[in-house]
Amino acid sequence: MNREAHLKLADGAVTRAERLAGWAEDAARAGDPEKAEPCAAAGALWDSIARTHLLIAQATPVEEGDDRG
Repeated sequence: MNREAHLKLADGAVTRAERLAGWAEDAARAGDPEKAEPCAAAGALWDSIARTHLLIAQATPVEEGDDRG
């Protein structure tokens, strides 16, 4: 997998983390900890996945034609 692929996966994981954090916040405001806690935990997991892909992308050499170098 190249650098660009890891950056795309990181972007998708951040999107999921943001969505889950929003659901967790909404559930917490509604007083529903049974929904808030698993959403928050899943959001944290996706955040970790995003960070991992970002770190891998940073450690991956830039390929010719990759304009993010």
